[in-house]
Amino acid sequence: MKANITQAAPAPSSPAASPLQASPRPVSAVPTPAPAPAQSQGSHGLSIDMLEGMLKQQPNDPNVWSALGALLRQAGKPEAAIACQRRALEIDQRHVGAWTNLGNVLGDVERYDEAVAAQEHAVVLSGGNANLLSNLVVALRHGCRFDRALEILEVALRARPGDPGLLWDRALTLLQVGRYAEGFRNYDSRLSLPSYQNRIADGPMWDGGPLDGKTILLTTEQGFGDVLLTARYVPMVKARGGRVLLECHPELQRLLSGLEGIDGFVRAGTAYPAYDVHCPLMSLPHRLGTTIETVPPPTRLTVPAEAREKAARLVPGPDGTVKVGIIWSGRVTFKDNARRATTLSRFLRFLDVPKVRLYSIQKGPPEAELATLGTSTLITPLGPHFNDFADTAAVLERLDLVIMTDSSVAHLAGSLGRPVWNLLQFMPYWVYGNKGDTTPWYPSMRLFRQTTPGDWDSVFGAAEQALRQVVALRT
Repeated sequence: MKANITQAAPAPSSPAASPLQASPRPVSAVPTPAPAPAQSQGSHGLSIDMLEGMLKQQPNDPNVWSALGALLRQAGKPEAAIACQRRALEIDQRHVGAWTNLGNVLGDVERYDEAVAAQEHAVVLSGGNANLLSNLVVALRHGCRFDRALEILEVALRARPGDPGLLWDRALTLLQVGRYAEGFRNYDSRLSLPSYQNRIADGPMWDGGPLDGKTILLTTEQGFGDVLLTARYVPMVKARGGRVLLECHPELQRLLSGLEGIDGFVRAGTAYPAYDVHCPLMSLPHRLGTTIETVPPPTRLTVPAEAREKAARLVPGPDGTVKVGIIWSGRVTFKDNARRATTLSRFLRFLDVPKVRLYSIQKGPPEAELATLGTSTLITPLGPHFNDFADTAAVLERLDLVIMTDSSVAHLAGSLGRPVWNLLQFMPYWVYGNKGDTTPWYPSMRLFRQTTPGDWDSVFGAAEQALRQVVALRT
């Protein structure tokens, strides 16, 4: 029986990960009776093995080729996925699903101009389907073509003014170009996305007005970095005259224990206590009227004495060297980590700079690269000593500089006012905007940007040159 492919789906992001990014959704394949358990499976239970078997019987079915390409993309095999989508288009050049799936995977490998062209084909062939416009907008935004993305969104929203996926795309695009008032106004649309998996508290959501003695519950929803980003708003909420409860992951509680304006903590994932109104942390910038000119400074964090004592044992005091902490990867389960992360080997060039000593503050599976490269005697591994963010903060206080790819520790270093150089992908998290070497959110942070998608060489070259200048000024 010939396989069918459903119409292309919209491309809202899944706000379960941090930092929030919109990600295109592949066209799904139709169900078949018996899924193979040993292979990556799609939303209808199809597996790579099953589709390959179907192609032996139906080698000229573009639907099967496109469905196989979508599964190969999910399995982390982008080149094979691209080849499958192109095979589908050889058979049927008007196959809408193959065009949008091709655009999705081309975006994954940062071939953004090609991704945009493929998504434009899909939109035209579909007659301007508003669902497919979202995939095109994602491709345009990742390619830093923000004006064009906003033009398309305006057209799509005229046809579907309340569509949460389109509003979410608009929010992210506006924030990226610094139009904060408009962007934050649409930011709550994430709460209506079908893919939104974080729990939403019951009852009325705070509108930003006076609390008049009421209890407000501030809920966490995204990654650690976004909690650190929005902690600056807690004193402003307290100033509205209420009792403030903060939902918090245990990894952050010591660090936030002295946060001004907090009346109590709720452990993330546990039952909520009684409250009158609630507000997700990432909705606070809109509730409190943030514009790019009025971003509040980071608030004070607590570094416990015992964490500082541990850090003193790990990092020596002034000894004539320049102590540089490094991180090369964020959380590996974050769907956009492949774009923002790199490898430890790129950081080895900093060892050539006289007087520089490197300290790894990397956590998680990427730590294994230290042993693989045989650098454990040249780079001091500190990650195994960190039990929470307070331990990390205490070490940051003793380092002269942090050089890293983007992760939650960038927000931590910036919140502490420590010098941090953030090495950014071509289109980074919206907090860092799309140009310049500074961000209003963290005055102590310097940004090093890719000017070409995937080009880390120029970024690290600029960082090395800047590091040599820092060392020269100290000696």
